[in-house]
Amino acid sequence: MHGLDCVNALREQGKMMWVEPARGWNVEPDVILTALASAGFEEYKREVARSRRDRAATGGVWEGLNPQTGSVASAIWVDRRDPPGPVVFIDIDGELLRDV
Repeated sequence: MHGLDCVNALREQGKMMWVEPARGWNVEPDVILTALASAGFEEYKREVARSRRDRAATGGVWEGLNPQTGSVASAIWVDRRDPPGPVVFIDIDGELLRDV
């Protein structure tokens, strides 16, 4: 996946780590969404799931389109309790972004 140097930088900085049992990434959703935006993806959908309006988000979905390349990025996240923190599943043009 070309043009995702910003995502690789998050990995190198330790801000994004692969969680093998979950087969997803431990990264704050806003951090990865900002990185995808800096890679040229413009947000066209964002939804957040909450158990009640006065509660913190328990998950969400984001989709972005790169108008120059036509690529589509998707991120789905779930907030875990054990171990605590979000797990984010990232897909670019139908290909899951995985640890190498």
